[in-house]
Amino acid sequence: MTGHLRKVDAMGEYRIDELARLAGATVRNIRVYQDRGLLAPPRRDGRVGIYTDAHLARLRLIGQLLKRGYTFANIGELLAVWERGGDITEILDLESAVGLPWSDEIPAYVTATRLAEVFGGAVSPDEVAQAVELGLIEPDGARYRVPSPRLLSAGAELVSAGMPLRAVLDMAGRLRAHVDAAAGELAGTVTRHVLAAHLRDGMLQGEDIAEVAAITRRLRPLAQAAVDAMLAHSMSQRVPEALGDHFAQVLDHLQQDKAATSA
Repeated sequence: MTGHLRKVDAMGEYRIDELARLAGATVRNIRVYQDRGLLAPPRRDGRVGIYTDAHLARLRLIGQLLKRGYTFANIGELLAVWERGGDITEILDLESAVGLPWSDEIPAYVTATRLAEVFGGAVSPDEVAQAVELGLIEPDGARYRVPSPRLLSAGAELVSAGMPLRAVLDMAGRLRAHVDAAAGELAGTVTRHVLAAHLRDGMLQGEDIAEVAAITRRLRPLAQAAVDAMLAHSMSQRVPEALGDHFAQVLDHLQQDKAATSA
C-alpha cells in the first residue's frame, strides 16, 4: 500500500496557510492575533514567514480560550502574567512540548485514482466523505493528504481481507470515539494532578514551567505504551471469545442438521 502514497518531509516549521490549517484557524485570524500581541511574529526566510510548533501550540491555546468565551483582552492579560512568571525560553519550550505532534509518521499524498487502487476498487463519494470526516484523508486540491499512512494501510489490509470499506469506516468512527474519550480522560487527569503540583499563586512560574514541559514530553511514550499494553491484553481475550462464538454457532448448526436427519 505504501507504494501508492507519496511521502513528504516531516514538518516542524510551517508557512502561514499550513499553520492555519493545522490550528483550525484562518490566515486572517493569525494576523489579528499577531497585531494584538497574542502571537509572536514568525521568523523571516526572505519574504516568507516561518512559524514553529510553539506558534501552533499558542494558536490552539488561544482557540480553546476563545471557545470558552474569553476575550482578546482576557487572553492577553493571561499571557502577560504567564510571561512575567517565567523566562521566555522556558515558556516557548512548554508551548513547543504541547504543540509537538504525538506521532512520528510522515504524512503522504494520494490521488483519487490511487485511493481506489489502494482499496482494490472504486471508492464511492459517500465513502470518501466519511473518510474525510474521520480525518483519514484531507482534500488538497486534486489529491488528498494522508495524515497517517499507517492507519490508511491498516484499513486497506482489512478491505483486502474481505471487509467492506463501509464497515471498515464505520468501525474506524467508533474506534475514534472510544480512543478520543480515553485520551480526554487521560489528558484531563494528568493535567489536573501535574498542574496542581506545580502551581504557585495559581500560575506556572520559573522552574515549574520547564518541569511541566519535561513531564509533557515524557507523557507521550508513557501514554502510548499504556494503550498498547491494555489493547494487547484485551485483544488476547476478545479474539478467542469471538472465534469461540463463531465455532459454537457452527456446532449448533451441525447438531440441528444431525437432529433433522435422524428424525
